Amino acid sequence: MLADQSIRLFHLPFSFMLPQTVAAERGYYREEGLAVELVERERRDVSVKYIPAEETLTGDYDVDLYPICKWESIRRTWDMDDGRVVANGTFANLPYTVFTRPESAIESPADLANVPVGVNLRTGQEYTARKALEEHVSPDEITLVGCGMPTDRLRALYEGRVDAVTLIDPHSTLADHLGFRRLLEYDNHMGIVGSEDIDRDLLEAFLRAYGRSVADINATPDAFRGTYLEMLEADAAVAPDLFEDVDIAAVREEITVPRYEVPDPVDREELDDHLEWMRERGLIDENAAIDDIAAPL
Repeated sequence: MLADQSIRLFHLPFSFMLPQTVAAERGYYREEGLAVELVERERRDVSVKYIPAEETLTGDYDVDLYPICKWESIRRTWDMDDGRVVANGTFANLPYTVFTRPESAIESPADLANVPVGVNLRTGQEYTARKALEEHVSPDEITLVGCGMPTDRLRALYEGRVDAVTLIDPHSTLADHLGFRRLLEYDNHMGIVGSEDIDRDLLEAFLRAYGRSVADINATPDAFRGTYLEMLEADAAVAPDLFEDVDIAAVREEITVPRYEVPDPVDREELDDHLEWMRERGLIDENAAIDDIAAPL
């Protein structure tokens, strides 16, 4: 066991990161010899995205581990030299959903050709959405526009500034209650990026603690509904106008805690396949190399 190894862990207050909170609250990190400090940003201070676009987490924020979309983990580690990818996985059965307005002429994913789709840029959503849309329209017909945080995307759709947006639960359920229509669902893929101080022993200790919280949540999901719904309640305070015409109690009742998974140590071959996909589409420098992106764990 490690001896009180200090770890600064960046925390995203999103539904797919519930196990990080549980592992910290139940002392699972501490029992693995990890003195974990959750690094969080105040929700009211975040206007666009939680992961800072121009600052490095491993450098400017002195973070040791941070979760992020798998493809954005590739971009940040290469373009910004912001650590190395140490783990990856789906994290939870929480698909992204593309929504449109009820009166829209868009009836199927194929109708999204050349239609602006609202995402939160520089979070990785543009990559997962692009991969999903490529199964229905040609790559040169995909148009993704930045609309910000989930409530901002909902407002952009409500006000008609875009005809479609991507959302993940609990905001997908909120969108259902606002009357928006579902068009497409696709998996949410995540990565974990570590600083140069993260070695194999430390990563395995972190994943064991994470795995214990996953087992707890999956065994008794209802016991964690309150914590799971905290993000929705925080957004109700930030964007009250979006909640005025819905029965928030009904929204809460309909939302279920998803089944979570434990990330795996980085699969360099799989990550290299994703890197090649990005290179082919000009989404990353053609000289980007897996040895500069994935940790040699």
